[in-house]
Amino acid sequence: IRFKDRDLVTLPQADLRRIRGSEIAMIYQEPMASLNPAMKVGRQLMEVPMIHEGVAASEARARALRMADAVRLPDPARILDSYPHQLSGGQQQRIVIAMALMARPALLILDEPTTALDVTVEAGITQLIKELGRDFGTSMLFISHNLGLVLETCDRVCVMYSGKAVEAGSVGEVFDEMRHPYTQGLFRSIPLPGADRTSRPLVAIPGNSPLPHERPPGCDFGPRCACFEKGRCDGADVPMLPVSPSHASRCWRFREIDWAAPPHNETRAEAAPIGEVVLSAKDLRKYYRRGAGALFGSRSARV
Repeated sequence: IRFKDRDLVTLPQADLRRIRGSEIAMIYQEPMASLNPAMKVGRQLMEVPMIHEGVAASEARARALRMADAVRLPDPARILDSYPHQLSGGQQQRIVIAMALMARPALLILDEPTTALDVTVEAGITQLIKELGRDFGTSMLFISHNLGLVLETCDRVCVMYSGKAVEAGSVGEVFDEMRHPYTQGLFRSIPLPGADRTSRPLVAIPGNSPLPHERPPGCDFGPRCACFEKGRCDGADVPMLPVSPSHASRCWRFREIDWAAPPHNETRAEAAPIGEVVLSAKDLRKYYRRGAGALFGSRSARV
């Protein structure tokens, strides 16, 4: 693992400790797991420059206020004097982003940064991360299963299966000209808005991922692949093969597969007719108790 021409694997712990948090920072998928519930948010932000740069508490406080404003938190002074549980999920994630950027790292690693957020907040956080990356000149490494987020934020993408890279290239190359059956399987299992489930059914990838100690010979994806060729795909370990100067695939057959062909296991189903009512309810009531009295409403339901 090379970072700024240094092999991180061989560095002593003291050197790694100086790099972590200052040159390489990380944002985790659950903000509450990254924040100390017993400390106010401001103190947690101030720790970053105080520990890594040795600045005074007053200067650290001023930088924390500026960073809270940079991540678009309303009333930064009030936010910094709050405990994590007093903030919403979106505000907590913005604090975690501010904490990661306090030391202006060269590399920011984001592990599913929007998983715990609803889609509306996710869109705002995604846009914020993109803008902060440009403003601070920080390179970003996204780890995500959300292909829409990858398309929106990334320049290059690496698709991994069973702990190995199976396809890598620019986002445009991988999304428009995928050259590995697993990548194609991922895209075919994504529901499209407005798609008719009878004319375009979802195609699930059969089987399960192998355990690390039970990987098959040859291609790890072979037992689940519709394009598997016995004696070839399970012969030897498959290297990353060049598709273009900037695009590579871990598949012996990527030049032979018809990538525009429909799925082998695609099945089309007729729309089921609407059946008769099997349950009906009248005067359905829900009670709301307030002191000794009760308020209620009624409605009818048919299933």
